[in-house]
Amino acid sequence: MRKLALHWQILIALALAVLTGLVFDETFTLFGVSLLAVLSFIGTLFLNALKMLIVPLVMASIISGMMSLSGDSLGRLGSKTILYYASTSLVAILIGLLFVNLFQPGVVDGEPAHAIIGHSADTEGVVSKIGDKGAGDIAEVFLRMVPANIVTAAANGQMLGLIFFSLLFGFFVSKLQGEGARVQKSFWQGLLDIMMMMTDFIMKFAPLGVYALVAKVVIVSGAEAFSPLAVFFATVLLALATHLLVFLPLVLRYIARVSPAKHFRAMMPALLTAFSTSSSSATLPLTIDCVEKRAGVSNQVSGFTLPLGATINMDGTALYECVAAMFIAQAYGLSLDLTTQFTIVLVALLTSIGVAGIPSASLVAITIILSAIGLPLEGIGLILVVDRVLDMCRTSVNVFSDSCCAVTVARLEGEKTMLVTDKA
Repeated sequence: MRKLALHWQILIALALAVLTGLVFDETFTLFGVSLLAVLSFIGTLFLNALKMLIVPLVMASIISGMMSLSGDSLGRLGSKTILYYASTSLVAILIGLLFVNLFQPGVVDGEPAHAIIGHSADTEGVVSKIGDKGAGDIAEVFLRMVPANIVTAAANGQMLGLIFFSLLFGFFVSKLQGEGARVQKSFWQGLLDIMMMMTDFIMKFAPLGVYALVAKVVIVSGAEAFSPLAVFFATVLLALATHLLVFLPLVLRYIARVSPAKHFRAMMPALLTAFSTSSSSATLPLTIDCVEKRAGVSNQVSGFTLPLGATINMDGTALYECVAAMFIAQAYGLSLDLTTQFTIVLVALLTSIGVAGIPSASLVAITIILSAIGLPLEGIGLILVVDRVLDMCRTSVNVFSDSCCAVTVARLEGEKTMLVTDKA
């Protein structure tokens, strides 16, 4: 009997998770054990298993890729990757700006929606955690690119520092000669092969992990929480869908010259995992696996573009920051002239890169934007109810954009082993 494909298993798990969340509530117990506690345990276990792979996989992937690069190749890869990430993030922000101006979610019956929607009960707690963040935190994140202690940086999940060290290490390994070069290359390639096998093993449990993570969110959030923010919720989803289903496929078709439909199928396990985990970094092992094994991109390209993308490329997050800041501005009745909107676009672009390494990154970025246009930080309370579900959606967009970058750069580098179109 033919085994059901992984992405279909995950889709079925998602459907069952939503059904479970709608049928049961937070108080439901079975044999005296809370259903929510069981789901939380399983979901956390799955997330931890994925996160366990990140440090060795990122190091092995980057170093293995770098060993075969010359200085010219590295310069070409780096410039194309950064240009892609900056361009797609800017387009995502502009798409968000278009939709938020079109639907005006912060205005209800011609009046600012601030008094109608009210605040989430968690507003004070969130503001107390992120209210002291500012533009200085962006500089602090970039300082982490050169960590004083690489072991501490890896233990604390500071991906930029880990990536920078791995790039340097891989570059200088490529300069070795003789037996030392052979031993280093064999070691890192062997480690990468082992990490990919471990990724495949852990992903056998992905449907169970996805079910637990999503069911917990649906149980806690509840459908009724979304009605006051339906227009804002729909605006973000439509903008994200436009970027995911229109703009990025155009990049794939006309720049990478690969089939968007085939690429979506290749990336489906990673997209569904990103949706359930809300973490580009946690999904990185599977993203690399899908891009290399299912889309046919070499490790030389994927090992450079994907770890970097999981850290700094945040198309969905940048779009969400723009829409959320504009929504809050509308809800408070702020006059949104071109200068204000340009400020939001510029700060959203910078913060989508700069604060990616900070916990609650999108909320921190929105805080910085609100400060830049003179709005109170308490405005974040307007969006907290739906932030968790929208986080799941924007993370999927982030991961898909990373994969599109890997495929596009590989094609521009002359690779031919991808999901080509008939005309390519």
